[in-house]
Amino acid sequence: MADSIRLNPVRKNSRKTAYYNAGRPTRYQIEDESSNLDQMPLMMSEEAFENNESDYQTLPRARVSQKTGLGWFLCGGWKVLCTSCCECLVHTCRRKKELKVRTVWLGHPEKCEEKYPKNAIKNQKYNIVTFVPGVLYQQFKFFLNLYFLVVACSQFVPSLKIGYLYTYWAPLGFVLAVTMVREAVDEVRRCRRDKEMNSQLYSKLTVRGKVQVKSSDIQVGDLIIVEKNQRIPADMIFLRTSEKTGSCFIRTDQLDGETDWKLRITVACTQRLPALGDLFSVSAYVYAQKPQLDIHSFEGNFTREDCDPPIHESLSIENTLWASTVVASGTVIGVVIYTGKEMRSVLNTSQSKNKVGLLDLELNRLTKALFLAQVVLSVVMVALQGFLGPWFRNLFRFVVLFSYIIPISLRVNLDMGKSAYGWMIMKDENIPGTVVRTSTIPEELGRLVYLLTDKTGTLTQNEMVFKRLHLGTVSYGMDTMDEIQSHIIQSYAQVSSVQSNGNSASSTPSCKSQPPAPKVRKSVSSRIHKAVKAIALCHNVTPVYESRVNGASAEPESTEADQDFSDDNRTYQASSPDDVALVRWTESVGLTLVNRDLTSLQLKTPAGHILTYYILQIFPFTSESKRMGIIVREEATGDITFYMKGADVAMASIVQYNDWLEEECGNMAREGLRTLVVAKKALTEEQYQDFESRYNQAKLSVHDRALKVAAVVESLEREMELLCLTGVEDQLQADVRPTLELLRNAGIKIWMLTGDKLETATCIAKSSHLVSRNQDIHVFKPVSNRGEAHLELNAFRRKHDCALVISGDSLEVCLRYYEHEFVELACQCPAVVCCRCSPTQKAQIVRLLQQHTDNRTCAIGDGGNDVSMIQAADCGIGIEGKEGKQASLAADFSITQFKHIGRLLMVHGHNSYKRSAALGQFVMHRGMIISTMQAVFSSIFYFASVPLYQGFLMVGYATIYTMFPVFSLVLDQDVKPEMALLYPELYKDLTKGRSLSFKTFLIWVLISVYQGGILMYGALVLFDQEFVHVVAISFTALILTELLMVALTVRTWHWLMVVAELISLGCYLASLAFLNEYFGIGRVTLGAFLDLSFITTWVFLWKVCVITLVSCLPLYIIKYLKRKFSPPSYSKLSS
Repeated sequence: MADSIRLNPVRKNSRKTAYYNAGRPTRYQIEDESSNLDQMPLMMSEEAFENNESDYQTLPRARVSQKTGLGWFLCGGWKVLCTSCCECLVHTCRRKKELKVRTVWLGHPEKCEEKYPKNAIKNQKYNIVTFVPGVLYQQFKFFLNLYFLVVACSQFVPSLKIGYLYTYWAPLGFVLAVTMVREAVDEVRRCRRDKEMNSQLYSKLTVRGKVQVKSSDIQVGDLIIVEKNQRIPADMIFLRTSEKTGSCFIRTDQLDGETDWKLRITVACTQRLPALGDLFSVSAYVYAQKPQLDIHSFEGNFTREDCDPPIHESLSIENTLWASTVVASGTVIGVVIYTGKEMRSVLNTSQSKNKVGLLDLELNRLTKALFLAQVVLSVVMVALQGFLGPWFRNLFRFVVLFSYIIPISLRVNLDMGKSAYGWMIMKDENIPGTVVRTSTIPEELGRLVYLLTDKTGTLTQNEMVFKRLHLGTVSYGMDTMDEIQSHIIQSYAQVSSVQSNGNSASSTPSCKSQPPAPKVRKSVSSRIHKAVKAIALCHNVTPVYESRVNGASAEPESTEADQDFSDDNRTYQASSPDDVALVRWTESVGLTLVNRDLTSLQLKTPAGHILTYYILQIFPFTSESKRMGIIVREEATGDITFYMKGADVAMASIVQYNDWLEEECGNMAREGLRTLVVAKKALTEEQYQDFESRYNQAKLSVHDRALKVAAVVESLEREMELLCLTGVEDQLQADVRPTLELLRNAGIKIWMLTGDKLETATCIAKSSHLVSRNQDIHVFKPVSNRGEAHLELNAFRRKHDCALVISGDSLEVCLRYYEHEFVELACQCPAVVCCRCSPTQKAQIVRLLQQHTDNRTCAIGDGGNDVSMIQAADCGIGIEGKEGKQASLAADFSITQFKHIGRLLMVHGHNSYKRSAALGQFVMHRGMIISTMQAVFSSIFYFASVPLYQGFLMVGYATIYTMFPVFSLVLDQDVKPEMALLYPELYKDLTKGRSLSFKTFLIWVLISVYQGGILMYGALVLFDQEFVHVVAISFTALILTELLMVALTVRTWHWLMVVAELISLGCYLASLAFLNEYFGIGRVTLGAFLDLSFITTWVFLWKVCVITLVSCLPLYIIKYLKRKFSPPSYSKLSS
């Protein structure tokens, strides 16, 4: 049956290609692109998929038809072959050592079988040897700079020398010097940061006692002591702690972006040892899996050999202390298992790349086109000469002569412009605290199409607030919490009075002892009590107490039952901020969690009585089960109760029939609240003993352990009593909603990548309006193989205009088999939410968008887990927040609040791109116009390769005569900042790249050819009698034309622009008077000097004015007519 079913990938442009032939007839074939996948049988038997998993590995590659032949080679195949050869060579030279499993003996690094990497952090790009070659390579890999180098070197050959050496080498040297200084400063900063991290001191446990070691000197096998609030220097297994509970909390915000504390448990065997020194008296080792990317899992074993029988303990993620996390409670001792490049945090951090802006790449392409034009022009000149004499030498002289077509000042102007934009961004009072760390890509802020954002700490403050309690018939909001408090006080007051009378030992209110009250009242009071008690018991929260001596924070005290629990110094810690919010709320209504260890927890009633509950079993939350449960025995009565809470989708089938849960969950979700359904079930002693035996048996099974354990737990999850529905709000960052709306209107597609749970991510997507209210959400079902992925992709294909929510595991499966199809479908969505993403996956998604869409991406985050994503994106933005400065330091731009991104993109991105586009094209125009004049001059002088203007005039033309007015274009703006923020739709035009394209470039070429021709021919026609003055005549008209063209290009005048124009004109007039020897034709030795009396005549002045007017007036008229009949969008808004 399965053999007859065809499975098509979700693809629009499919060709007839056989998928694979594995020694049997082809089973799956791709149909024509007209195939209608929706009408086809999609599913094979699951066995067939699993059996042929290896075959499917080749499927995505089988779709690409291999092209070969001469045509392919000439059309870019040579480039592919060269790249492949280089990659192969690099791979051979830098072959990575294979990562292996390891056996680590406690305190004996010398017993390690292999040499492991040094535990040093290194973020530097270069060292002393590679700095100069590295920086030079980064500069000369661009065609523009390489071209200037070749031209400058050609001037050392006497037969090719055109002008003075300084006219070629001074600008090139200036550009390289500025670049090297900037790179050196950045490198020194990186070096200092690395040195600071590597020099941190830690206590190492040896046979002779404690010794201080630097972080970089720590080895695999060392026993390291880490104090409270100290960073863990390497990946370790948790052996001992000063906490009596045998556990500690760690902060993982720099690793996974979650600010909640995580509970870690010691290896029981080593925690039981009487003294710290006994770690050396035992013969024990840790067997650890090979280093992996996954920060949420670990498999290993602990073995102690020197006892009979040997002790074996299995190790999991709960026994690990990963590097880059911080100890939050107590002092910990661990054995190092991974160092340096093999640590989880380093494996999940990608190498930073040198980012190059799209505008730079576009200008690089245009300079190649100009170079081609330059060569063609030189060949034409030599051809018109008739290829006489040493024509090849003449050809090269013409190439050098026309080298100003590609002006070296382009690089200088653009780099100075970028620095100016960076300065403007940092000085903007509306976005205080913004730092530009990469000054080479400010224009990228104006070209973004995809924004990939973290959730925790970026869109949200990660501060949960309890908002709603629903009991089915009655709902309580923030304004009615005092009613709940009065019910709780009343309930426990009755309980305590009954207990004091000796009538009952129960801690639940007895209905018989209550004074007469309406039945409804009685019912509601009882239900509130049950609900609050369930919420206070069903969680993984631990209260932490800090004893303060003289204002200094000491170690947490042991929290015994008879301790006077002070509310002032109690803080709650848990892996979920939702749990903390719920426990804080129960405290506010009178039922306080005061103590918890691995076996019991204690609650304090409003009257101050302590109620103790023994924890019999706890079932933690998983993304598969979407719920957590706990079985407790009450000390006072011995009653056993199973409490459970979880997502409504998981709990709906577990609780008893009701008619309100689904509707109320929908109502709360629409308000942006995170909902949890709470239920309970009373167990008899026999029921529990039966469950415990089956549960322990399932936990010991070797095969399908997880499935068997889940089956046993599910046997309890039947017909549970529904207690309540809770609603918790995650506080959003200030102005997140209007900012996201602004970005959406600007045509930017927003993807949220988070390590958080699916439900949480979906809820934030709704509350932040990342997904608009009228949009559907398609939750991508969990998939584990190719068949499931295919089915789910086809189901998703049928949906239109809906947001996608997908988990990291499902994403990985889809990308393995259907990368192209998945990205194509996801890019059509208005918004995408990826939850449970590892740091590496975040970076992978960024790279996928870059490869498949050719659009510019921006990543924004605030935690260490966002660094890879930020570095992979074309433009990385870091937020300085609660999760530290790691993301901020690694980013290209650092901001203090998410809302600042609106102004950063709409105003500064808009201006930077528009200004750089205008500046780049104007500088090229400045080079092309003078090259046109040189071509006309050479053609008149019998195609001689003689320069029209001498060295000083050429340098002066690109600097003091025109530099200030041209550079003043960095102050130009087409729309005011307020208008850019009010009409974000203007941003859409920027992403199309219309300000700098081959079309606009050709317009500038035509303008240059027209103006250059008019200036030169005009000078020759009007001054036929005074031909000796042609240099002064044409150069004066040229300078005036350039100054007028700047005025023509400007859209909004700034007073500095006027000053620049006047200074430039003044400098030129002064040079006419004092440097008149440079204005002769040919070399100064010919004796052709400028006659001062000639340039002061009215004839000279009116003829220069006429030439300038003819070159500029038509352009002014065309601009006026265009503005009148086809105005750009920004001018409509301005008017």
